[in-house]
Amino acid sequence: MPRTGRPKTELVLSDEERETLLRWSRRAKSSQALALRSRIVLACADGVDNKAVAGQLGCSAVTVGKWRGRFVQSGLDGLDDEPRAGRPPTITADQVEQVVVATLESTPKNATQWSRAKMADRSGLSRSTIGRIWKAFELQPHREDGLTLSNDPQFVEKVYDVIGLYLNQLEAAVVYCVDEKSQVQALARSQPAFPMMPGMPEKRTHDYLRHGTTSLFAAFNTADGTVISSIHRRHRAIEFKKFLAKIDTEVPDGLEVHLVCDNYSTHKAPSIVKWLEAHPRFHMHFAPTYSSWINQVERFFAYVIADLLQRSDHRSVQALESDIRNWVKGWNENPKPFIWTKTAEQILDRCRELVLRCESG
Repeated sequence: MPRTGRPKTELVLSDEERETLLRWSRRAKSSQALALRSRIVLACADGVDNKAVAGQLGCSAVTVGKWRGRFVQSGLDGLDDEPRAGRPPTITADQVEQVVVATLESTPKNATQWSRAKMADRSGLSRSTIGRIWKAFELQPHREDGLTLSNDPQFVEKVYDVIGLYLNQLEAAVVYCVDEKSQVQALARSQPAFPMMPGMPEKRTHDYLRHGTTSLFAAFNTADGTVISSIHRRHRAIEFKKFLAKIDTEVPDGLEVHLVCDNYSTHKAPSIVKWLEAHPRFHMHFAPTYSSWINQVERFFAYVIADLLQRSDHRSVQALESDIRNWVKGWNENPKPFIWTKTAEQILDRCRELVLRCESG
């Protein structure tokens, strides 16, 4: 006879328990462990056996059995971690939850974000306790990251198009990411810098004199990391057409040329369209709006800024342009291609998560 195992105590949820478990499993900043335990109990309450629940949630059947049994024995309280040896905690779970919820769902009076001092005043806990709670839940109210979601109606199609170029090797073709680093300023500090010394960083004045601007046009080869560059004082369609002509000259005949560009009007000007019609081996691929992160040449520009421009001291545009040319020449002596790993599906899934969090927040 087949083994049936020990009979399991029936797991039945009240409406209140089900509502609480659903809230714990869905709230974005719940403890991941508590969220998993809540999903385990919800699945078991639907009559799914332990092995099937484990397969659905990506955990072991032993884990499912443990939290099923804990809930049957102790209800919602059974989903908390068991107390460990040592001094009993002086901060209750309710106090911790109040701090976390207040941090995520409110702001202090006359301020845009919480500080440890403000949260300590609100909660009655010490600043160090607030710091430990925030650290445990990975909360950093003082930090923020930039985020602009694309409103491009062809966002999905453009993501698949550009990522397809990065991940699929094309025969008899080369892929370049193209853009302009415009308004690069020749800045001269008002006073000489004090050099770095042991125990003291380099010191620079905050003020400077402007000596003009220039623009760096760059085409980054996604396969080998080499860069075709050109420098112009302006960045109109006429300069962009000259840059396309330079790319045409430097890329061997017989190779198709795929260019990844942003949606800057210069890249779509009538003169550019006419030039492209006369050079059918060139193919333009436009990145979605507000999605500069998808264009690899932007990462190249970040290296230019960090290695050259951030601490530059140029007293003429000619000196600045000379240094930029030398820097690009040095880059091409030891080029570094960027290894793209994210598929279009992974990117779109991440974008959906961000949209849902923005809508729910």
